[in-house]
Amino acid sequence: MNAARPLTPPTAWEDLVTAALLGTDRRTPPGTAPGRAAPAALLDAAAAETVRRRAGLRPGRAAPLPAPAAEDPRPALPVAAARRLAFLLADRPGSGSGGRRGTAPDLMELLPQWLTAVNARGFAAPAESLPALLDAARGRTDLRPAALEFAGPRALWLARLNPDWRFALRAAPGGGASLPGPTETERIERLWQEGLFAERVALLATIRLRDPDAARELLAASWSAERAEDRLMFLDSLRAGLGPRDEPFLEQALTDRSRNVRATAAELLSALPGSALAARMAVRAGACVAVDHTVDTPTLLVEAPHECDAAMERDGVSAKAPPGRGERSWWFGQLVEAAPLATWRSRLGGRTPEQIVALPVADDWLGELHAAWCRAAVRQRDADWSRALLGVPSAPGAGGPGAVSLAERAKLLGTLPAAERADWVAGFIAAHGLSEAFQLLGVCPVPWATPLGRAVVDALNIARDAGSYPWSFSGVMGLAERCLDPGEAARLDALLAVPDEPEDASPGAGSYWAEAFQRLGRTLRLRAVMAQELTSPPAPTSSPPD
Repeated sequence: MNAARPLTPPTAWEDLVTAALLGTDRRTPPGTAPGRAAPAALLDAAAAETVRRRAGLRPGRAAPLPAPAAEDPRPALPVAAARRLAFLLADRPGSGSGGRRGTAPDLMELLPQWLTAVNARGFAAPAESLPALLDAARGRTDLRPAALEFAGPRALWLARLNPDWRFALRAAPGGGASLPGPTETERIERLWQEGLFAERVALLATIRLRDPDAARELLAASWSAERAEDRLMFLDSLRAGLGPRDEPFLEQALTDRSRNVRATAAELLSALPGSALAARMAVRAGACVAVDHTVDTPTLLVEAPHECDAAMERDGVSAKAPPGRGERSWWFGQLVEAAPLATWRSRLGGRTPEQIVALPVADDWLGELHAAWCRAAVRQRDADWSRALLGVPSAPGAGGPGAVSLAERAKLLGTLPAAERADWVAGFIAAHGLSEAFQLLGVCPVPWATPLGRAVVDALNIARDAGSYPWSFSGVMGLAERCLDPGEAARLDALLAVPDEPEDASPGAGSYWAEAFQRLGRTLRLRAVMAQELTSPPAPTSSPPD
């Protein structure tokens, strides 16, 4: 009888793996007799070989420990708010596909609002919550700015250790390093010359906020060496703090070899009513519009340009019209959009914006003219013209003649003070209901002002009583959960019962409406509690991660 031979490296482990893959009936393990005992012998041999292999490893040199995370000087989050954060981060969307949501608040939809509130109060994130917070921000890009602001320097420390969180480094200039201060000229110059594109954009935007002239000079120094697509993004950063001192640089950009850069420079110059480009556009646009006094009612006459010359193109007018658009109307709209709105008062007999908008326009030019004025009002942030173009919210067609779409109305509303904006939308909803209000509600500050919130709740109640199809209002209901003032929760108590369904109502609509109002009320009360938790006693100071 032959004695068992010892397993010898380096073939022993490979032989055992081969025997396991083929089976002991076809391949006997080395040093083992075939038969019923072969499988057990294979496992014994594998266990012994595993121990031998591990014992034979030489210990490697210990890697240096990472440097400790930077201290976060902000105050610790209150205890109750820290618990709330854990609940918000633990919530995950249900696995159902399109089913009813029930009456429970959607915690993940409240997380963005909670982050905004906590950042406004300047609290630091608890160290133990950072992994879950980074995971949530990884899955939802809309959370990232607020989540990373709240997470602070410790999140960047963690992101260097976990590839799944590298997005945090990409979002931070200098790969997570702090931005240079105003006096750190060498660091500013090095990051501007050597940084990645996203880092340079972030650096330029930051400097622009604190010193617009310094940012413009930094950009001008390297302008000629930048790629066209980079010049476009850098130029766009000048929107913040745009002023007359930017005009010489923007005028130079009008001769750029990139059409998109030229168009952006022209747009920025037209937003400066006192610029030379704005004056040129005022002359061109003014020559196209006049008042006809030969008819009983003064009427605006439009004579659109017959050509787009080189000077117009240099000033940002695009010569080629989009498909389905006439060239002359295309050129005309661009001229009016870029002309200072103050031009029209002197050009049209000293009339106010309301009087100008009310004038009839001959030959079907009304839509084109008013749409261009809408764009000009938004670009120049002119509230008086926006009011004139919006008209009263109860007007037929739900707006002024220039408000050609909900998107235009929303943009015009964005130029008005917050309270006036909310009042206009409340009047719109009272007159026209909620069917077209969703986009308008999105431009109103949160929490909604009391008149707006009550108009929304009243309109939802009217829709319910009318037997309207409930699921068509789910978007507005979800918006109300996030935007209604929590103080409105008590007004909802009368709406929680299941209503009687009209004969022509959708089956089950009544119970759906009751469920939706219950969820709305519970969400508002939860938001009130969450706000109160941010004013409770602070949590013990967390230690930085090891």
